[in-house]
Amino acid sequence: MNAIETSKLTKYYGKSRGIVDLDMAVGEGEIYGFIGPNGAGKSTTIRTLLGLIHLTSGSATVFGKDIVTSGPEIRQEVGYLPSEVFYYDDMRAIDLLRYSASFYDRDVKQTEARARELAERFDLDLKRKIDDLSYGNKKKVGIIQGLAHKPKLIMLDEPTGGLDPLIQQEFFHLLREENAEGATVLFSSHILSEVQKLCDRVAIIKDGSIIRVDEIKTLLETATKRFKLDLVSAPDPSMFTLSGVTDLAISNHSVDFLFHGRLNDMTKLLAGLDLVDLQVIEPDLEEIFLHYYQKEE
Repeated sequence: MNAIETSKLTKYYGKSRGIVDLDMAVGEGEIYGFIGPNGAGKSTTIRTLLGLIHLTSGSATVFGKDIVTSGPEIRQEVGYLPSEVFYYDDMRAIDLLRYSASFYDRDVKQTEARARELAERFDLDLKRKIDDLSYGNKKKVGIIQGLAHKPKLIMLDEPTGGLDPLIQQEFFHLLREENAEGATVLFSSHILSEVQKLCDRVAIIKDGSIIRVDEIKTLLETATKRFKLDLVSAPDPSMFTLSGVTDLAISNHSVDFLFHGRLNDMTKLLAGLDLVDLQVIEPDLEEIFLHYYQKEE
């Protein structure tokens, strides 16, 4: 059974596009990356799945339960961290977490003990008022709130904003531990290096629709390569009009570009150049992401 499954899920805000005919299938026990720039539809998708906003058309299920008719049951099994967290400023962090624990059909004392364990792990003082916390520490409260009840599905929307690198690393360790214990993770981000480190599969979303779904390993092993050339003399840019060449940059005797296509075609081009040095580099996920956006355009 898929943890999340959507069919032509659509959400409009009046006449403005949110998501359109979005089809997604997230396997149970998967760490699934959801990437795209701001405004692509990532947050709208998550909020619609959680029933925080109403869908316009289409359908979706979470653990086989319809998001419209079974919203309260679904939310019992979900831990959610929004991109922006807002709390009652006068409350202490521990009081907020106790209050949050009462929303779930769980042992409240056990949930509180788990919250204290996570707070110690993230070096967070639970006795402080929310209003006195930095943005990063408020984000820690959000992480703890989302994970303390041991959800089956963890939905994260731009979760690392405000976290310093060491806390980010600890957060990723925690997510891997939760996943190893059976939790499914939907990790939505525009920071592609994070997705590359953490996720099993990734969906690329553009203008409210998914344009590509693949395993991270497959994307990184794509035929796309980055070429860096040093030449004896400055080249004629028209030599690099070969189909599949993108992101071309020429500076004096140096040439840098991405190539997606048959390597035999590229070797024929290279054979006609007076090369001093040649590097062929595996692109990172960011470069692959840009390639697919350019391809769609």
